[in-house]
Amino acid sequence: MDAIERLSKLFERFPGIGPRQAQRFVQFLLRSSPAIRREMMESIRELGSDVHQCPSCQRYHTGTKGLCDICSSSSRDSSLLAIVASDADLAALERSHTFRGLYFVVGGLLSLASDRMSGLRVKELLDSLPERIENGLKEAILAFPANPEGDSTAIRIREELTEKAVGVKVSSLGRGLSTGSELEYADPETLKNALENRH
Repeated sequence: MDAIERLSKLFERFPGIGPRQAQRFVQFLLRSSPAIRREMMESIRELGSDVHQCPSCQRYHTGTKGLCDICSSSSRDSSLLAIVASDADLAALERSHTFRGLYFVVGGLLSLASDRMSGLRVKELLDSLPERIENGLKEAILAFPANPEGDSTAIRIREELTEKAVGVKVSSLGRGLSTGSELEYADPETLKNALENRH
């Protein structure tokens, strides 16, 4: 397998990328200057050395090991916890500038085919609850996409939280989000309405 084909196959592993789009990426890189290719290689290399996972919210962040800037900020409201599927969903809520609480990234959604929680960070979420409750947690907001996988994940995590986090209100985003929509693509106003109309 030559270098072009090998790189195309690597791009095909990206979510939502098919063979034709993968080939377009490779052709773009071939036409790009050596400086752009070098910058891309350095950025990929830095992912392994400069990016860390926050032990509290589980999101990836750059900088020193330990808590990310959100979890370490004294201005965040520790009584609110938004539970999201991915770092992209967390970033979308942050861009909306309407949520000032803390986050937990479970790392995906339940597959309807298997209905198994393996691969999701539900145990880590549940293990963090005693400390969060001690620090004033009052409400856990299930902020999952408005689709069957998101709904199924919300139901399962709600069951776990209701059992383990007695006294903590468990709510879901309001349907300011249209059915089938992904959080990461929602505009700030839609996210603001979904947060305000949570139930």
